[in-house]
Amino acid sequence: MTGATGFVGGATMRQAVEAGWQVRALTRRPQAERDGVTWISGALDKPDSLAEMAQGSDVVMHIAGVVNVPTRAAFEAGNATATGHVVDAARGAGVTRFVHVSSLAAREPGLSDYGWSKERAEIVVKASGLDWTIVRPPAVFGPGDTEMLDLFRMARRGIALLPPGGRISAIYVDELARLLVALAADRDASIGAIYEPDDGHAGGWSHRSFAHAIGRAVGRSHVSTLAIPATLLKAGGRLDKMVRRSRAKLTPDRARYIAHPDWVAAEGACPPADLWRPEQDTTDALAETVRWYRREGWL
Repeated sequence: MTGATGFVGGATMRQAVEAGWQVRALTRRPQAERDGVTWISGALDKPDSLAEMAQGSDVVMHIAGVVNVPTRAAFEAGNATATGHVVDAARGAGVTRFVHVSSLAAREPGLSDYGWSKERAEIVVKASGLDWTIVRPPAVFGPGDTEMLDLFRMARRGIALLPPGGRISAIYVDELARLLVALAADRDASIGAIYEPDDGHAGGWSHRSFAHAIGRAVGRSHVSTLAIPATLLKAGGRLDKMVRRSRAKLTPDRARYIAHPDWVAAEGACPPADLWRPEQDTTDALAETVRWYRREGWL
């Protein structure tokens, strides 16, 4: 497994171990010993460590990737090229089952360098000759997430700055992890499939309705919302890159991605119900996320 020290990967590793799997997990830094886990020191650009990770495995699960780096070349290296290395490691170890975590952004490769790199990674997987399944998660939230943390913090103050009009799908991290673990064991129906799972909220969420749901989770009966026009959002991306350079959080690339109006899981792209279906209501999942943030002092 790659990405086991990250947000989605950590939740997936935990559920895999609970399901009885022995996990060989890649890590850049030393990790505490953990039952059911063999830590493999290495990185996505170190093929020898990937070969060690894949050796003796039944499934290779590639979850790691980059979401906010300064250049197209860095996106290509962290997503497309890295995926090629993981595919090579799986083939070299004789592993045929390959579960790849992509993104809804891969549907719009011309929109951002991020989406372009995720589409290129999918192309590598499709051409691999492995028994692959691709999962394109929508917005993922839950304990440990830093990407949506600012939205929770704004909602706690009673206001939320939002992208321009549009809709998103969302999924709780534990629900996504449960799907990935189920796919690891699936040897038939999901091979060659591309899934876009979500929380079961029909038609996705408007940005405003999701912000209000977060507001209720943090105990706010009302959250004032302000949609930022796309032109202003993109200008902010340019400004943040000028000021903070490589530390910029809102880059022009990310601003184009955020401003896109349709990040809703495609109808008919959900996994088969006998394999997986969302079980936890998003209202309860948001409340659990808030409890975790507060316990950790993040909120």
